[in-house]
Amino acid sequence: MQQVYLRSGAEKRLRSGHPWVFSNEIDTQKSPLSDLASGDLVGVYAANGKPLGSALASPSQLIALRLVSRKVLEGLSKRFFKIRLQNALALREQCFPEPFYRLVHGDSDGLPGVVIDRYGDYFAVQINSSSIAPYQALLVDALVAVMQPKGVLLRNDGKMRQEEGLSDEVVVAFGEVPEYVPCIENGVHFRIPIINGQKTGWFYDHRDNRQRLASLVKGKRVLDVCSYVGGWGVQAAVFGASEVVCLDASQFACNEVKANAELNQLSNVSAICGDAFDQMKALAEAKERFDVVIVDPPAFIRRKKDKAAGERAYQKLNELALRLLGQEGWLISASCSMHLSRERFIDIIRASGRKIDRQTQIAGIFSQAADHPIHPALPESEYIKSAMVRVLPTY
Repeated sequence: MQQVYLRSGAEKRLRSGHPWVFSNEIDTQKSPLSDLASGDLVGVYAANGKPLGSALASPSQLIALRLVSRKVLEGLSKRFFKIRLQNALALREQCFPEPFYRLVHGDSDGLPGVVIDRYGDYFAVQINSSSIAPYQALLVDALVAVMQPKGVLLRNDGKMRQEEGLSDEVVVAFGEVPEYVPCIENGVHFRIPIINGQKTGWFYDHRDNRQRLASLVKGKRVLDVCSYVGGWGVQAAVFGASEVVCLDASQFACNEVKANAELNQLSNVSAICGDAFDQMKALAEAKERFDVVIVDPPAFIRRKKDKAAGERAYQKLNELALRLLGQEGWLISASCSMHLSRERFIDIIRASGRKIDRQTQIAGIFSQAADHPIHPALPESEYIKSAMVRVLPTY
């Protein structure tokens, strides 16, 4: 195994629990990055020679090393991956009564760059880092051994792969995988487009936040913006909403909303296909009003350089949502941008209300579900923000 030495003092973050080593923290005189290839397992050492652990290399990336153990390992075996998967499974089985959850959430589960979502006997795997990509076959073998699935799909077509220099592929790695797989969330049934849907097909991270709709929507008219296949909207209808309108830019997603409504024997769910900003503006001009508006957009801030434009987009979206609410309505506002802080998120909600002269009250700010555990030393692993916002009556 190659040895990588850090610059003097650079070991402090690792010792505090952080799992990453940046390229400028490496003593390239002792351990040139040019000597490393993506996926190399290396021993990481402080400048004084004390071992810090083992890491996988991505020498061309800013995050040059990702720790996989606090021990110096001789190699990564199928057994290593089995142990990681068993540890991840133990958490999910304690938290969820049914086999529908994110099984692996990257660094938080000790498998950097790996996402695995479970749909009963079917699994969607996404590899997002060049450091762990060479171990894909070992990971799949370990997954089969631990979970004994009917099928494993590689959904290796995310945007992060392009940044890591990895090619796209969507292939069945084990068994057979149908076009649609079942999912049950908060007692509501869905069919998940595992092959053609967004990312790994579903977004489990808001499961707890969607459950909170049950106390708000009974007998109410609900608008679900950026609805995808109806995760929020269909659940709102099952929870007793009088009418649900879903809005998404994708006709495919709108068709899936209707299919999931039918699956739950709902006749009060409709879908509008179009740009969220344009359609919300048109609804406001038509004097449409809702009791509950949900806005759960894709990440507007993917990189730090997108921050200013992304914050403007979040504020505009929240302003439009507030315009569509009646007196004492509820706004459920969400963000999945890790570069948007909780504090700035709250400030955007405040500013959105004041911009249109509406007084708001935040009843709660929530994060992601337990199957998306937060790494205590990695702020980036806590990315979900969801606010329950009440619009106060004019007085």
